[in-house]
Amino acid sequence: MAMAAALRREGRRFASPLISSQPITPVRSALIPEEHVPLGVRSISTQVVRNRMKSVKNIQKITKAMKMVAASKLRLIQTRAENSRGLWQPFTALLGDTPSVDVKKNVIVTVSSDKGLCGGINSTAVKVSRAINRLTSGPDKETKFVILGEKAKVQLIRDSKKSITICMTELQKNPLNYTQVSVLADDILKNVEYDALRIIFNKFQSVVSFLPTMATVLSPEVVEKEAESDGKLGDLDSYEIEGGETKGEILQNLAEFQFSCVLFNAVMENACSEQGARMSAMDSSSRNAGDMLDRLTLTYNRTRQASITTELTEIISGAAALEG
Repeated sequence: MAMAAALRREGRRFASPLISSQPITPVRSALIPEEHVPLGVRSISTQVVRNRMKSVKNIQKITKAMKMVAASKLRLIQTRAENSRGLWQPFTALLGDTPSVDVKKNVIVTVSSDKGLCGGINSTAVKVSRAINRLTSGPDKETKFVILGEKAKVQLIRDSKKSITICMTELQKNPLNYTQVSVLADDILKNVEYDALRIIFNKFQSVVSFLPTMATVLSPEVVEKEAESDGKLGDLDSYEIEGGETKGEILQNLAEFQFSCVLFNAVMENACSEQGARMSAMDSSSRNAGDMLDRLTLTYNRTRQASITTELTEIISGAAALEG
């Protein structure tokens, strides 16, 4: 080692005028600007690459763990989401689903998630909500927003702050059941006046696919008006009513029960879509981290090999200068 150090010192003194008039350029990393690298320092480039490789490995571990957690949650929610579809289907068969009905008071219920890192499900729900708002707005019409989820609240509050009536967050912190969702639906109905409730959510189809969906719940007055005008709800009068309740009271109870069932299904479907989208996003992030790690490993090996080659060149040049 002492001899090698001596050869390097002598080589630096005599090799330059004997071999080349240009000084040997030290190896620098492409990851940092050239002006920040001190001349003659070769170990800094490999150190930077090693630190970057360590950071990428840690990120890859986190994304893989998040993918496993999302997969376990998806298995639990998927069964509940599929079972909840049977709640609102009888109402669709009885009252129908009329998204094109023209009313004066529209309430858009946007269902989103509280956390990110789940692809574009939240931005998709917000885009659909804004599109419905533009379609239902008019000089004699009123449109209000009811937001479920932090992510939709952050986006809609920018341009529709005055139209937001109710905001509810942290719904998915604990698993929800139908009783809890029916309480939320009752609070919404007590605080808004509506002719049509339009629930926007993402319907789960597969781990990599979800469908933006809108379900419409009409008020009892609109239901009666549509039935009298022989519209899509004209078959409602063909049913026989038993008991002492009037038709208006039955329609009121049906509207409230229909909204709670549709809202429960929307929350379950959106939670299922959220976990599926998070699984897909974390899988893509893990693969991207692996590709980046491969590129950094190649850069590290090239930089280390260049440093070793430079050291050997200096030693051989120094030895040749001493012999000469």
